Amino acid sequence: MSNSFVVTNAHVVPVSAPEFDGGAVVIEDGRITAVGPDVTPPPGLPVVDAAGAWLVPGFVESHGHVGIHEEANGEAGNDTNEMTGPNMAGVRAIDAIDIDDEGFRDALAGGITSIVVKPGSGNPIGGQTVAIKTWGGRTIDEQLISDAVSIKSALGENPKRVYGGKGQTPSTRLGVAKIIRDAFVEAQNYRAARDAAESKGDPFARDLTKETLVGVLDGELAWDQHTHRHDDIATAIRLSEEFGYRLVVNHGTEAHKIADVLAEKDIPVIYGPLFTSRSKVELRDRGIPNLAKIAAAGVRVAITTDAPVVPINMLVDQATAAVKEGLPRQTALEALTTNPAEFLGFGDRVGRLAEGYDADLVLWDGDPLDATSRATRVWIEGKPVFEWADGAGVTTPRW
Repeated sequence: MSNSFVVTNAHVVPVSAPEFDGGAVVIEDGRITAVGPDVTPPPGLPVVDAAGAWLVPGFVESHGHVGIHEEANGEAGNDTNEMTGPNMAGVRAIDAIDIDDEGFRDALAGGITSIVVKPGSGNPIGGQTVAIKTWGGRTIDEQLISDAVSIKSALGENPKRVYGGKGQTPSTRLGVAKIIRDAFVEAQNYRAARDAAESKGDPFARDLTKETLVGVLDGELAWDQHTHRHDDIATAIRLSEEFGYRLVVNHGTEAHKIADVLAEKDIPVIYGPLFTSRSKVELRDRGIPNLAKIAAAGVRVAITTDAPVVPINMLVDQATAAVKEGLPRQTALEALTTNPAEFLGFGDRVGRLAEGYDADLVLWDGDPLDATSRATRVWIEGKPVFEWADGAGVTTPRW
């Protein structure tokens, strides 16, 4: 399967550079080697004539459960939460992903080429996330972008409900924060003991849970904080500053109430899902216009479907709705591409059409933020993976 070609006659949306018509985007061995209005296609490469279609980088879903909460498989396909203990930092989402989940095909139809798959929000500390491409080889390892992305954590209603129902800690917000605080103190102690043993050449027993949290303390992993209410967001900030880790707010339903604080501290928000009802108390103030308010305050934002909560192919539709409610168009594009990749540490590979980036490309038959536009062709690392033909989406077999 060739992964070298040239796209011509497109309306090109690099995201991080001005849009242009014509020129060319050159792909060689799965990477973008040239892009611009004045680029001349090199001889010998196959040419894809876009015929005026819009060429956009593949979108990034920064908070999903595709593959670990499978569509249409009920409890048998739900491995989202290991709720046998409140601190599950040692579990890894990559170990539970079914790449045959229908959600991955839906992702391609929605122009999504990368996703960060996360454990759920039933635990104060839910486990390790993983960044993958949405299509590829026959095992999840062949779709891997990075397995050193972040740790999922949850504040608020969810862990209170789960463990309060079991009659154990945490049953309150106080208890949830204590679980997280205790875990990081133990990780600090573990790191000190490990380093002391290494300096003396003594053996040291590894603990996967504590070792993972040391990765957060050392800045190797971000802290993906499920949090809706503004007071829980304040707790998330307090904890992150106490232990010095890199915080990313996930959901951020009431982030608009303290958006100036988040902006001042440069704490990004992965906002959403937008297309849900106010199904619990924490969502009382949920509203699509809030995303524009958060961004207007200077907060860097991404958008999530929380798939399968909202079908993953509707990621772009949520962005369109946010633009309708005041989010600037350019900000919406960044929220689907560059921002989520940068928040979670792989912004040097995906999220824009630029030299050296993975050739994760999507042709749309119009502006993707127009609700009537459709993704017609998708490439991942220069390989064709999806095409809209004869009124149906056709997915390329895995390689």
